Order: sequence, then structure tokens, then C-alpha cells
Amino acid sequence: QVQLVESGGGLVQAGGSLRLSCAASGRTFSSYPMGWFRQAPGKEREFVAAMSGGNTYYADSVKGRFTISRDNAKNTVYLQMNSLKPEDTALYYCATTIRTSIAVVSTTRYYDYWGQGTQVTVSS
Repeated sequence: QVQLVESGGGLVQAGGSLRLSCAASGRTFSSYPMGWFRQAPGKEREFVAAMSGGNTYYADSVKGRFTISRDNAKNTVYLQMNSLKPEDTALYYCATTIRTSIAVVSTTRYYDYWGQGTQVTVSS
């Protein structure tokens, strides 16, 4: 059974950094797209970053501040978040898919497996 477990969230001041981790189990994930999404209270889940087919993708709101990476030996995906802003406050989820490629990496409906989320709170 595929499982994704996020960690690394916490409370940080604006301008600070955090690194989120997503540990995957149940299969080898090196060939599959991996994505990070976030959801703030009262808002829809939104795309943050993704890796697919050797490429990386970012939402405009995080481009230049966040970096997605993966360690295939550890079956883990990371999200390095720098220069954090209060508007980055949300529950962050990682996700993957049963397909080795998907049409649109920024859309939630293409992802089949989700973690439970890790909370990131940025104070001003």
C-alpha cells in the first residue's frame, strides 16, 4: 500500500526557512511525478511545486523561494522553503500518482495518493 508521510513543518518568522520532507513507502517513486500542494483555512488546495520527467515546476507565488528535490535512495521528496511570508501559512501536502506521467502537474485531480499534511505557520 502506498503511503506518504510529511514532516518538517512548524512555526517560523517571516523571512525564515523550513525544509519539508515527504517519505514514501509501498513502491519505488523515482519514476513517478511528485507534487507539493498547500491549503490555507477557507481556501482551496493549491499547487506549490512538482517534479515530473526530470523537470521541476513551481507556482508563481513561490518561484525563486522554494525548491523541490528528491532523494531516490531514501524514497523521499523535499521542499526547501526560503524567505517565507505570512501568506505561505498553510497545511502542506505531498502527492503522487499511479502514472509515470501526467498531463498537468499543477492540478490535484491527477494525483492519486496524498499524505496527511504538515502545518507551516509564518508569523509576521
